[in-house]
Amino acid sequence: SIRIRASKEKIWALLTDAASYPSWNSTIDKLEGSITPGGKLKIFAKVAPGRGFAANVAQIDAPSRMLWSHSAPLGMFSGERSFELRDVGAGEVVFHTREEFGGWMAGMIIPRMPDLQPSFDEFASCLKAAAELD
Repeated sequence: SIRIRASKEKIWALLTDAASYPSWNSTIDKLEGSITPGGKLKIFAKVAPGRGFAANVAQIDAPSRMLWSHSAPLGMFSGERSFELRDVGAGEVVFHTREEFGGWMAGMIIPRMPDLQPSFDEFASCLKAAAELD
């Protein structure tokens, strides 16, 4: 989570413009697809160079909440990343993102994954910097 001095609409515009992600977000090399309800995405994150991760835009409640999801066949492994914006007054918005994993192989896969918290923190800081530009 991070506090951002910008309108929800300005922050939302950044979060939903897939093509612009690499210009403001240092955690992403490329984001292909459309951030629209039911949209399909391919995320190329710097935490896993050269590897694209598929996700579906499972939910959009503009300009407050969005959910991206992904799932391996047969329910082996799944993840959901939520993005939330909440007005807190005085021209500030709290941005919160979270990723939750599940599936019957999650217990074997999660311990092998890198620590994603630094990437989430960097994402939030980049979003703040971009949204607070005049």
